[in-house]
Amino acid sequence: MSDARRDNAFVERLAQWFRASARDLPWRATDAQGRRNPYFSLVSETMLQQTQVARVIEKFDEFTTRFPTIESLARARESSVLAAWSGLGYYRRARHLHGAAKEIAKSHQGQVPHDIDDLIALPGVGRYTAGAIASIVFDQPAPIVDGNVARVLLRIEGNTIDPRSTDGSRWLWNRAAQLAQRASHTSDVAAFNEGMMELGATICTPRSPKCGQCPVASLCRARRDGLTGTIPPTKKPARVTTIHHDCLLFVDARGRRLVRQRSDDGLWAGMWQPPTLEGNGKPATKKQIETWLGAPVSRVAAFEHLTSHRRVKFRIWRPQTSQDTSLPGDWRTARQIERLALSNPHRRILLEL
Repeated sequence: MSDARRDNAFVERLAQWFRASARDLPWRATDAQGRRNPYFSLVSETMLQQTQVARVIEKFDEFTTRFPTIESLARARESSVLAAWSGLGYYRRARHLHGAAKEIAKSHQGQVPHDIDDLIALPGVGRYTAGAIASIVFDQPAPIVDGNVARVLLRIEGNTIDPRSTDGSRWLWNRAAQLAQRASHTSDVAAFNEGMMELGATICTPRSPKCGQCPVASLCRARRDGLTGTIPPTKKPARVTTIHHDCLLFVDARGRRLVRQRSDDGLWAGMWQPPTLEGNGKPATKKQIETWLGAPVSRVAAFEHLTSHRRVKFRIWRPQTSQDTSLPGDWRTARQIERLALSNPHRRILLEL
Protein backbone atom coordinates (compact mmCIF):
# COMPACT_ATOMS: atom_id res chain seq x y z
CA MET A 1 0.00 0.00 0.00
CA SER A 2 1.37 3.41 -0.99
CA ASP A 3 1.91 6.07 1.67
CA ALA A 4 -0.93 8.17 0.27
CA ARG A 5 -3.38 5.27 0.31
CA ARG A 6 -2.28 4.32 3.81
CA ASP A 7 -2.80 7.89 5.06
CA ASN A 8 -6.23 8.01 3.43
CA ALA A 9 -7.17 4.73 5.08
CA PHE A 10 -5.96 5.96 8.45
CA VAL A 11 -7.92 9.22 8.46
CA GLU A 12 -11.09 7.69 6.99
CA ARG A 13 -11.21 4.68 9.32
CA LEU A 14 -10.48 6.77 12.37
CA ALA A 15 -13.07 9.43 11.53
CA GLN A 16 -15.68 6.75 10.82
CA TRP A 17 -14.86 4.96 14.07
CA PHE A 18 -15.16 8.19 16.08
CA ARG A 19 -18.52 9.10 14.59
CA ALA A 20 -19.82 5.66 15.55
CA SER A 21 -18.10 5.16 18.92
CA ALA A 22 -17.49 8.57 20.51
CA ARG A 23 -18.20 8.84 24.21
CA ASP A 24 -21.22 10.93 25.16
CA LEU A 25 -19.51 13.88 26.85
CA PRO A 26 -21.38 17.08 27.79
CA TRP A 27 -19.13 19.45 25.82
CA ARG A 28 -19.75 17.40 22.66
CA ALA A 29 -23.42 18.39 22.51
CA THR A 30 -24.47 20.11 19.28
CA ASP A 31 -27.24 22.50 18.27
CA ALA A 32 -29.96 21.84 15.70
CA GLN A 33 -27.44 22.47 12.91
CA GLY A 34 -24.98 19.97 14.38
CA ARG A 35 -22.55 22.65 15.57
CA ARG A 36 -20.55 22.63 18.80
CA ASN A 37 -20.72 25.49 21.29
CA PRO A 38 -17.33 27.26 20.89
CA TYR A 39 -17.39 28.61 24.44
CA PHE A 40 -18.12 25.17 25.92
CA SER A 41 -15.22 23.79 23.88
CA LEU A 42 -12.90 26.48 25.25
CA VAL A 43 -13.99 25.64 28.80
CA SER A 44 -13.66 21.87 28.33
CA GLU A 45 -10.28 22.03 26.60
CA THR A 46 -8.98 24.23 29.44
CA MET A 47 -10.37 21.88 32.08
CA LEU A 48 -8.99 18.80 30.36
CA GLN A 49 -5.42 20.04 30.58
CA GLN A 50 -3.78 17.72 33.14
CA THR A 51 -7.15 16.56 34.50
CA GLN A 52 -8.94 13.27 33.87
CA VAL A 53 -12.16 13.24 31.86
CA ALA A 54 -14.18 11.77 34.74
CA ARG A 55 -13.28 14.68 37.01
CA VAL A 56 -14.04 17.25 34.30
CA ILE A 57 -17.45 15.67 33.72
CA GLU A 58 -18.25 16.27 37.40
CA LYS A 59 -17.42 19.98 37.18
CA PHE A 60 -18.28 21.00 33.62
CA ASP A 61 -22.07 21.36 33.94
CA GLU A 62 -21.74 23.12 37.30
CA PHE A 63 -19.24 25.62 35.88
CA THR A 64 -21.15 26.35 32.66
CA THR A 65 -24.41 26.67 34.57
CA ARG A 66 -22.81 29.31 36.77
CA PHE A 67 -21.11 30.97 33.77
CA PRO A 68 -23.22 30.03 30.72
CA THR A 69 -21.65 32.50 28.28
CA ILE A 70 -18.40 34.25 27.51
CA GLU A 71 -19.94 37.50 28.74
CA SER A 72 -21.00 36.07 32.09
CA LEU A 73 -17.53 34.66 32.69
CA ALA A 74 -15.85 37.89 31.61
CA ARG A 75 -17.98 39.92 34.04
CA ALA A 76 -17.37 37.59 37.00
CA ARG A 77 -14.95 38.32 39.83
CA GLU A 78 -11.81 36.20 39.84
CA SER A 79 -12.69 34.88 43.31
CA SER A 80 -16.00 33.55 41.96
CA VAL A 81 -14.26 31.86 39.04
CA LEU A 82 -11.72 30.21 41.34
CA ALA A 83 -14.48 29.06 43.67
CA ALA A 84 -16.35 27.46 40.76
CA TRP A 85 -13.09 25.81 39.66
CA SER A 86 -12.43 24.33 43.12
CA GLY A 87 -11.63 20.64 42.92
CA LEU A 88 -10.01 20.71 39.48
CA GLY A 89 -6.57 21.88 40.63
CA TYR A 90 -3.99 23.78 38.56
CA TYR A 91 -5.82 27.03 39.27
CA ARG A 92 -3.70 29.03 36.86
CA ARG A 93 -5.92 27.50 34.16
CA ALA A 94 -8.98 29.15 35.71
CA ARG A 95 -7.25 32.52 35.73
CA HIS A 96 -6.22 32.05 32.11
CA LEU A 97 -9.76 31.04 31.11
CA HIS A 98 -11.11 34.11 32.89
CA GLY A 99 -8.56 36.29 31.10
CA ALA A 100 -9.43 34.70 27.74
CA ALA A 101 -13.13 35.43 28.30
CA LYS A 102 -12.33 39.08 29.05
CA GLU A 103 -10.22 39.36 25.91
CA ILE A 104 -12.91 37.70 23.75
CA ALA A 105 -15.57 40.03 25.15
CA LYS A 106 -13.34 43.05 24.56
CA SER A 107 -11.76 42.28 21.19
CA HIS A 108 -14.01 39.68 19.49
CA GLN A 109 -17.54 40.88 20.28
CA GLY A 110 -18.03 37.99 22.70
CA GLN A 111 -17.45 35.35 20.01
CA VAL A 112 -14.68 32.74 20.29
CA PRO A 113 -12.39 33.45 17.32
CA HIS A 114 -11.87 30.77 14.69
CA ASP A 115 -8.49 32.03 13.47
CA ILE A 116 -5.53 30.09 14.89
CA ASP A 117 -3.43 33.19 15.53
CA ASP A 118 -6.30 34.94 17.29
CA LEU A 119 -6.89 31.86 19.44
CA ILE A 120 -3.21 31.50 20.39
CA ALA A 121 -3.15 35.18 21.39
CA LEU A 122 -5.69 34.45 24.15
CA PRO A 123 -4.39 33.92 27.70
CA GLY A 124 -3.65 30.26 28.39
CA VAL A 125 -4.41 29.09 24.84
CA GLY A 126 -1.49 27.26 23.31
CA ARG A 127 -0.99 25.53 20.01
CA TYR A 128 -2.89 22.40 20.99
CA THR A 129 -5.97 24.15 22.44
CA ALA A 130 -6.11 26.52 19.48
CA GLY A 131 -5.89 23.61 17.04
CA ALA A 132 -8.55 21.64 18.90
CA ILE A 133 -11.06 24.51 18.84
CA ALA A 134 -10.28 25.51 15.24
CA SER A 135 -10.63 21.96 13.91
CA ILE A 136 -13.35 20.46 16.13
CA VAL A 137 -15.61 23.52 16.35
CA PHE A 138 -14.83 25.36 13.11
CA ASP A 139 -13.73 22.39 10.95
CA GLN A 140 -10.43 23.96 9.95
CA PRO A 141 -7.48 21.72 8.95
CA ALA A 142 -5.50 22.62 12.07
CA PRO A 143 -3.19 20.04 13.66
CA ILE A 144 -3.41 18.96 17.29
CA VAL A 145 -0.83 17.16 19.42
CA ASP A 146 -1.35 16.21 23.05
CA GLY A 147 -0.18 13.14 24.95
CA ASN A 148 -2.87 10.88 23.50
CA VAL A 149 -2.35 12.07 19.93
CA ALA A 150 1.44 11.78 20.23
CA ARG A 151 1.14 8.16 21.38
CA VAL A 152 -1.21 7.27 18.51
CA LEU A 153 0.98 8.90 15.85
CA LEU A 154 4.22 7.42 17.14
CA ARG A 155 2.76 3.92 17.36
CA ILE A 156 0.96 4.02 14.02
CA GLU A 157 4.28 4.96 12.38
CA GLY A 158 6.48 2.79 14.61
CA ASN A 159 8.56 5.85 15.46
CA THR A 160 10.74 5.45 18.58
CA ILE A 161 11.65 9.16 18.87
CA ASP A 162 11.13 10.86 22.25
CA PRO A 163 8.01 13.07 21.89
CA ARG A 164 9.38 15.46 24.53
CA SER A 165 12.52 16.23 22.51
CA THR A 166 12.74 19.12 20.07
CA ASP A 167 13.02 16.73 17.12
CA GLY A 168 10.17 14.62 18.43
CA SER A 169 7.86 17.59 18.88
CA ARG A 170 8.71 18.90 15.41
CA TRP A 171 8.02 15.52 13.82
CA LEU A 172 4.69 15.12 15.64
CA TRP A 173 3.36 18.55 14.67
CA ASN A 174 4.47 18.13 11.04
CA ARG A 175 2.84 14.69 10.83
CA ALA A 176 -0.36 15.93 12.50
CA ALA A 177 -0.51 18.84 10.05
CA GLN A 178 -0.11 16.50 7.06
CA LEU A 179 -2.92 14.27 8.27
CA ALA A 180 -5.22 17.17 9.15
CA GLN A 181 -4.85 18.52 5.61
CA ARG A 182 -5.58 15.09 4.17
CA ALA A 183 -8.61 14.67 6.44
CA SER A 184 -9.99 18.01 5.30
CA HIS A 185 -9.99 16.77 1.70
CA THR A 186 -10.97 13.13 2.07
CA SER A 187 -12.85 12.76 5.33
CA ASP A 188 -13.83 14.94 8.29
CA VAL A 189 -11.03 16.86 10.04
CA ALA A 190 -13.09 17.40 13.19
CA ALA A 191 -13.93 13.71 13.54
CA PHE A 192 -10.38 12.67 12.64
CA ASN A 193 -8.65 14.99 15.11
CA GLU A 194 -11.03 14.14 17.91
CA GLY A 195 -10.79 10.51 16.89
CA MET A 196 -7.04 10.53 17.53
CA MET A 197 -7.64 11.94 21.02
CA GLU A 198 -10.40 9.41 21.67
CA LEU A 199 -8.34 6.49 20.41
CA GLY A 200 -5.43 7.43 22.65
CA ALA A 201 -7.70 7.88 25.67
CA THR A 202 -9.71 4.66 25.31
CA ILE A 203 -7.89 2.15 23.08
CA CYS A 204 -4.26 3.11 22.43
CA THR A 205 -3.55 3.62 26.12
CA PRO A 206 -0.06 3.95 27.64
CA ARG A 207 -0.20 0.47 29.19
CA SER A 208 -1.92 -2.61 27.79
CA PRO A 209 -3.39 -1.03 24.64
CA LYS A 210 -6.52 -2.78 23.32
CA CYS A 211 -5.11 -3.52 19.88
CA GLY A 212 -7.85 -6.06 19.17
CA GLN A 213 -10.43 -3.25 19.33
CA CYS A 214 -8.43 -0.68 17.36
CA PRO A 215 -10.00 0.45 14.06
CA VAL A 216 -6.55 1.09 12.54
CA ALA A 217 -4.68 -1.91 13.98
CA SER A 218 -3.86 -3.29 10.53
CA LEU A 219 -2.03 -0.03 9.71
CA CYS A 220 -0.05 0.12 12.98
CA ARG A 221 3.67 -0.43 12.53
CA ALA A 222 4.38 -0.58 16.26
CA ARG A 223 1.92 -3.47 16.57
CA ARG A 224 3.44 -5.17 13.54
CA ASP A 225 6.94 -4.88 15.00
CA GLY A 226 6.01 -5.67 18.60
CA LEU A 227 6.92 -2.17 19.83
CA THR A 228 3.68 -0.97 21.44
CA GLY A 229 5.19 -1.49 24.90
CA THR A 230 8.21 0.72 24.20
CA ILE A 231 6.63 3.49 22.10
CA PRO A 232 6.69 6.20 23.26
CA PRO A 233 9.76 5.85 25.50
CA THR A 234 9.10 6.07 29.23
CA LYS A 235 9.22 9.54 30.73
CA LYS A 236 11.62 10.07 33.60
CA PRO A 237 9.73 10.81 36.82
CA ALA A 238 9.69 14.44 37.84
CA ARG A 239 11.65 15.48 40.89
CA VAL A 240 9.27 15.90 43.81
CA THR A 241 9.93 18.45 46.56
CA THR A 242 8.53 17.84 50.04
CA ILE A 243 7.07 20.79 51.93
CA HIS A 244 5.32 20.95 55.30
CA HIS A 245 2.09 22.74 56.15
CA ASP A 246 0.95 22.93 59.77
CA CYS A 247 -2.64 24.18 59.82
CA LEU A 248 -4.54 25.57 62.81
CA LEU A 249 -8.21 24.62 62.84
CA PHE A 250 -10.09 27.23 64.84
CA VAL A 251 -13.82 26.55 65.32
CA ASP A 252 -15.88 28.92 67.45
CA ALA A 253 -19.09 28.27 69.36
CA ARG A 254 -21.13 29.13 66.26
CA GLY A 255 -19.24 26.59 64.15
CA ARG A 256 -17.35 29.22 62.19
CA ARG A 257 -13.77 28.58 61.02
CA LEU A 258 -10.91 31.04 60.89
CA VAL A 259 -9.63 31.38 57.30
CA ARG A 260 -7.22 33.62 55.47
CA GLN A 261 -6.38 34.21 51.82
CA ARG A 262 -3.05 33.12 50.39
CA SER A 263 -0.80 35.56 48.54
CA ASP A 264 -1.26 36.17 44.83
CA ASP A 265 1.75 34.10 43.80
CA GLY A 266 3.15 30.64 44.44
CA LEU A 267 1.27 27.47 45.31
CA TRP A 268 -2.55 27.88 45.46
CA ALA A 269 -2.18 31.60 44.78
CA GLY A 270 -5.07 33.75 45.98
CA MET A 271 -6.99 30.83 47.50
CA TRP A 272 -8.22 30.34 51.05
CA GLN A 273 -6.90 28.20 53.89
CA PRO A 274 -6.77 28.03 57.69
CA PRO A 275 -3.87 29.84 59.40
CA THR A 276 -0.83 27.84 58.30
CA LEU A 277 2.84 27.61 59.19
CA GLU A 278 4.76 26.56 56.07
CA GLY A 279 8.27 25.21 55.67
CA ASN A 280 10.49 23.53 53.06
CA GLY A 281 12.91 21.81 55.42
CA LYS A 282 12.10 19.77 58.49
CA PRO A 283 8.57 19.90 59.88
CA ALA A 284 8.00 22.36 62.71
CA THR A 285 8.05 21.00 66.23
CA LYS A 286 4.99 21.24 68.43
CA LYS A 287 6.84 23.78 70.56
CA GLN A 288 7.52 25.97 67.52
CA ILE A 289 3.84 25.86 66.55
CA GLU A 290 2.77 26.76 70.09
CA THR A 291 5.29 29.61 70.15
CA TRP A 292 3.90 30.90 66.84
CA LEU A 293 0.33 30.75 68.16
CA GLY A 294 1.10 31.67 71.77
CA ALA A 295 -1.08 28.85 73.13
CA PRO A 296 -1.07 25.03 73.48
CA VAL A 297 -2.21 22.87 70.54
CA SER A 298 -3.16 19.24 69.99
CA ARG A 299 -2.79 17.38 66.70
CA VAL A 300 -6.03 16.06 65.25
CA ALA A 301 -5.09 14.79 61.79
CA ALA A 302 -2.33 14.39 59.21
CA PHE A 303 -2.24 13.50 55.52
CA GLU A 304 -0.22 14.03 52.34
CA HIS A 305 -1.23 15.74 49.13
CA LEU A 306 0.66 15.22 45.89
CA THR A 307 0.91 17.74 43.07
CA SER A 308 2.97 17.30 39.90
CA HIS A 309 6.18 18.46 41.58
CA ARG A 310 5.39 18.67 45.30
CA ARG A 311 4.54 16.41 48.19
CA VAL A 312 2.74 18.55 50.75
CA LYS A 313 2.64 17.04 54.22
CA PHE A 314 -0.28 18.45 56.18
CA ARG A 315 -0.68 18.33 59.93
CA ILE A 316 -3.81 19.79 61.46
CA TRP A 317 -3.75 21.20 64.98
CA ARG A 318 -6.59 22.24 67.25
CA PRO A 319 -5.71 25.23 69.46
CA GLN A 320 -6.47 24.70 73.13
CA THR A 321 -7.44 28.33 73.63
CA SER A 322 -10.36 30.67 73.34
CA GLN A 323 -11.26 31.82 69.87
CA ASP A 324 -9.83 35.28 70.55
CA THR A 325 -6.59 34.93 68.61
CA SER A 326 -4.20 37.56 67.39
CA LEU A 327 -3.64 35.65 64.13
CA PRO A 328 -5.07 37.52 61.13
CA GLY A 329 -8.01 36.02 59.27
CA ASP A 330 -11.78 36.03 58.81
CA TRP A 331 -14.41 33.96 60.60
CA ARG A 332 -16.66 32.17 58.08
CA THR A 333 -19.46 29.63 58.35
CA ALA A 334 -19.23 26.32 56.50
CA ARG A 335 -21.72 27.57 53.91
CA GLN A 336 -19.65 30.69 53.33
CA ILE A 337 -16.47 28.62 53.08
CA GLU A 338 -18.06 26.40 50.45
CA ARG A 339 -18.29 29.46 48.20
CA LEU A 340 -14.62 30.37 48.60
CA ALA A 341 -11.83 29.34 46.26
CA LEU A 342 -10.40 26.28 48.02
CA SER A 343 -7.81 23.70 47.05
CA ASN A 344 -8.81 20.08 47.62
CA PRO A 345 -6.69 19.63 50.78
CA HIS A 346 -7.96 22.86 52.32
CA ARG A 347 -11.55 21.91 51.52
CA ARG A 348 -10.87 18.63 53.31
CA ILE A 349 -9.46 20.41 56.38
CA LEU A 350 -12.09 23.14 56.66
CA LEU A 351 -15.24 21.24 55.69
CA GLU A 352 -14.66 17.54 56.30
CA LEU A 353 -12.52 17.09 59.41
